[in-house]
Amino acid sequence: MKRIVYTISDENGIHARPAGKIVNTARLFQSEIRLILPVKDTSADAKKLFAVMGLGIRKGDTIHIEAEGADAEEAAAAMQNTLTEAGL
Repeated sequence: MKRIVYTISDENGIHARPAGKIVNTARLFQSEIRLILPVKDTSADAKKLFAVMGLGIRKGDTIHIEAEGADAEEAAAAMQNTLTEAGL
């Protein structure tokens, strides 16, 4: 398993457009990828748009991204790149 910790800096948090980018990236990989919001003790499948949106991630929230599977390293790196490129 590969885990990345990331703090959201976008004023709007993770809203529809960046959530869509996250989901599209996650779907490129075989690994199971979860977004975890420790402050609310909740998580979501990163391949499901409404699950990601349902987390209600806001500016300043620290999230954990966990990837588990054959391509976990690549998936985690791609997810981090997507967050960075989306300006989150």
